[in-house]
Parts: sequence; structure tokens; C-alpha cells
Amino acid sequence: MSTFTDQMYANAASSARGLVTGPWEAPVRRSWSEIHEQARRMAGALAGAGIGPGSVVAVLGGNPADVAPLAQAVWMRGTALTMLQQPTPRTDLAVWLADSIRAANTIGAVLTVVGAPFGAAEEPLAAAGQRVVTIDALRSGPDIDPLHVDDSAVAMYQLTSGSTGTPKAVQLTHANLYANSVALFTATDGDATTDVMVSWLPLSHDMGMLAFLTHPMQWGVELIAATPEEFLRRPALWPDLITRYRGAITSGPNFAYAVLALTLERAEPGRYDLSSLRVAINGAEPIDARDVHRLAEAGARFGLRPGAITSAYGMAEATLAVTFDRSQQVGVDRISRRDLHERGLATPDDAADARSVVSVGVPVAGMEVRVVDDHGRPHPPRQVGSIEVRGAAVSRGYLTENGWLDGDFRNGWLSTGDLGYLDADGKLYVCGRAKDVIVIAGNNVYPTDIERAACAVPGVRAGNAVAVRIEAGAGGPATSSTGDSRESFAVLAESKQADDPAEAERIRAEIALRVSQAVGYNARAVLVLPPGSVPKTGSGKLQRGKAAEVFARIEGKAADYTSRKEARA
Repeated sequence: MSTFTDQMYANAASSARGLVTGPWEAPVRRSWSEIHEQARRMAGALAGAGIGPGSVVAVLGGNPADVAPLAQAVWMRGTALTMLQQPTPRTDLAVWLADSIRAANTIGAVLTVVGAPFGAAEEPLAAAGQRVVTIDALRSGPDIDPLHVDDSAVAMYQLTSGSTGTPKAVQLTHANLYANSVALFTATDGDATTDVMVSWLPLSHDMGMLAFLTHPMQWGVELIAATPEEFLRRPALWPDLITRYRGAITSGPNFAYAVLALTLERAEPGRYDLSSLRVAINGAEPIDARDVHRLAEAGARFGLRPGAITSAYGMAEATLAVTFDRSQQVGVDRISRRDLHERGLATPDDAADARSVVSVGVPVAGMEVRVVDDHGRPHPPRQVGSIEVRGAAVSRGYLTENGWLDGDFRNGWLSTGDLGYLDADGKLYVCGRAKDVIVIAGNNVYPTDIERAACAVPGVRAGNAVAVRIEAGAGGPATSSTGDSRESFAVLAESKQADDPAEAERIRAEIALRVSQAVGYNARAVLVLPPGSVPKTGSGKLQRGKAAEVFARIEGKAADYTSRKEARA
């Protein structure tokens, strides 16, 4: 048996802890032993359906109480699991269905399992040629023992689209999952007998599925698991659950902590007790120092310790965790914008316009990190370069629509595609994605700087501004009027006031001014759009590639309108 599943099944037999899910007016608790018993029956049903070693099962389900035993059942059959992306309220369902079918075909899924709240997807998936079964249909199978599985066997294909929206499936072995889980347990000073983990993260995202379902199930840790829909409906549920269950470990992307800070600022004194929270992981998207400081100030009223806020860096290709910063205070490095953009140096700077970069800490157990130049030579501290990683949790590659693709390795080191630097203490700072950097007059402009400046404008929805790179010589009305052959950029920002012409113009002008002040260059265009316009992944990550398509469509319509008007004149 794999070390990963050995530990999971052993803890199911010995641990008194378990999984708590909603409805939160009458929560339901299932011990890990009960979940394993259900998994054995589901495994029997999968065996009856011909599912065995080497197969891949796709899963579309959002209820942790369904997905936990199903994941175990899949691994008991020596089969790999893929969590399909879950639609959100802003999702175009036709596009999502096409993407889901594409993903299932890419990984070669022999079966797609559908559960709540996505039951309506069963019929269209089946009509598209997928072999589909419901989670409920698997519950009454015969109780069977797990098959022998090696550590080298594939456990998961984790779908990842990054900022471009082009899907790949990262291959993760049982050994990868075990190495990552040990690293998480060590980084959080885990204690399976006392810790309580609290999550609302989507199970289609690696942080939700691996860190906040698979990990506690493996170690026998108490898990309080809400769904993203429950959190989005009522963000106050998050601090409510931490207070009610004395949560010790939680996690979320930066935008969620901005929402949490606002919730805490509006709450009456004594409403929450966050003193039990030991680790609040902030990862999965760029971290904004302003949001972190705001959370620390708002949370202090409710007992949140500054040392609990844990900035982290991770990626699906490393199974999940790469670095953690467990410092007692959030580490923020203020550096010269000019040196960063023109020389690729992170020079300490106290000027008013200095850029604030949040430390994401040091490598977790079993992981190594370095920063190198274009030839793979390690950089000295504070020199910006390509971030590379290696370790037992690092995947060797992907499944894609065109077949197998090796990871981007150089002498055993995997290129992350991110740019950043290390300080003298070995702490990592991430500046942005290499492919997203905008080069203007030989200087690097980072989209995150543009987006943070835009989000600081009153009226812009937190975390809902995106910078779009416009290639040198690109067409469109802006290019034809300026004749500018350099790369440039546009900004798309969401606002609830987008339909108010006066407010929209005020927001547009303020974004243009703040962005210019922040990066030293003017945006070629600023668009103020209604909520739901900025493309994001299911986990809330900005999709700059798809945002560029949105911008092109809007600018194309504007160009068509202008041309027609000029023709009439």
C-alpha cells in the first residue's frame, strides 16, 4: 500500500476525529471511520463498474461529505482522481460544459462521477458521450478491501489553467501527495489530536482539495468544511465557524482576506473570537500588503494574533506548498520601483512611492527554492530572476490535449514561470508571472502593481481589476490613433457604479491617475465594467489571457462603432 493511503486508512481506524459540514443551523458530523466505511462500499461499486488500476475518474462535486469517501474509494481501486472545475454564479454554463468535456477527454477519464450541487450536469455530460454515474448510485456497493498501490502510482491529475485559461492536468503521485502533506503538517506545527481546520475553499482547487480535505483526512484532523457558495452568500460564516469550533488553521486567497477584513471592521465588539487561530494561510494569488495590514488591524479587536497571518507560495506542479512565512509579524519589503523596473534589483527604499512586496517565507520541509538568471546561474540576494524549485512533492509533468508534456526542468530544477528574489535570510519574494510582465522602453512593468493601484480607487470591487498587456504594434483604435509601437497595457476594473456615467468616469479617471503614479506609464485604455466582467478561475484567480479577449471584444465594438460613425460623416 502507498505510505499516503496507509496512513489515511490507519487513522480512519484509530482517530475519534472527523468531518463537520452544514447546514450550519444543524451541522452534521461524520467520523473519519464512518467516511472510510462509506469509501469501502463506494470502492465496491467502482469495482463493479470495472474501475481499476491505471484508470482515471473525473469528479464533479462540491459537498465535502461526498467527495471525501469518493476520493478514498478511487484510491482504494488504484485509480487516479481528477476534480473538474466547478461553475460559479458568473460562469457561462455552455463554456463550462465544453471545458469540462475537454478536460475529461484530456485526462482520459473512463467515468465521470457527479454529485451535489451539480446534479443538473449529469444529463448534458452523458449526452456529450461521457460515461456518467451519480455519487448516490455508488453508496450501496459491496464492502471491499483496498488494492495494493505503490508510492509511484498516480493519485491525481490536478487541473490547472493559471492566468491564461489553457488547461493542463498536473500528474501527482501518491509519493507527491505524501511529501506535500508532511510539509504542510510541519509548516503549520500540526497536532492531529487538538487541531481544528476550517475551510470553505472549492474542492476543484488544490488548496481546497489537498490542504483542506485530503490532508486532514490523511492525518485524522478535525475538519470544519463549508462550501464556496455558503461563504459567498454569507462571508461572516468564516469567522463564525472559527469562533464556534475554535479553529486553529484556515486558508484563503488574498481577496478573501480583504472580504474578511471588511466583515470584521463592520462587526460589533465581541462578535467573534479568533484567538484560537494559529495559522491563517494567505496564498493562491498575489498578496497585497495593504490587505494583510488591514486584516491584522481589524482582527486584533477579536483576538487575532499578527503571527497567525501566514503568507505562502505554492503551485500545483509542486503538489501545493513551496514556502511559508511563519514570522510573528508579516514581512513586507519596501523596494525601489525604479531599480525593480529598470535593473531587476530589489533595493530597499523608504520613499513614498516604494513598492511593497510581501515575504512568502522559506521553503517547506523537503522543498528547495532558488532564483536564477536566463542561463540557470543562481542570483545573489535581491537580484530578481526566475524562481525554480525541486523536491519530493514536485510533479514530473502534465497531461495535455496533445498528450504528455514534461515539466520545464533544468538540471533537476523546475521552472515555476514566476519572477522574484531572495533576501539575505533566504526568504522568497514573488514579483509576478514572467509571461505577464509588460516591457515598456526596456523596463519591466508588473501587472500586480497596476492591479493594486486600480483596486485602491473607491468604487472598484476588491480584487476585481486586471491588467491586460497590449503587444507592440497591436491593432485597435488606440494603436491607430497613437501610432505607438511599444508594448502597452489596458486596465479592466469592476464596479457596482459602472452603469452610472458620472461615477464610471470618475473611477476611470482615478484609475488612470493612480496607475500612472504607481508604474510611471499611462494605461492605453481603462474600462469600468459591471460586476462579473473580469474573468477568474473557480478559485478566484485572475485570468489575464481571457481578460485580453474581453478587452479585444469591447475595443472591437468601439472600433466598429467609430468606423461606422466616421463613414456616415
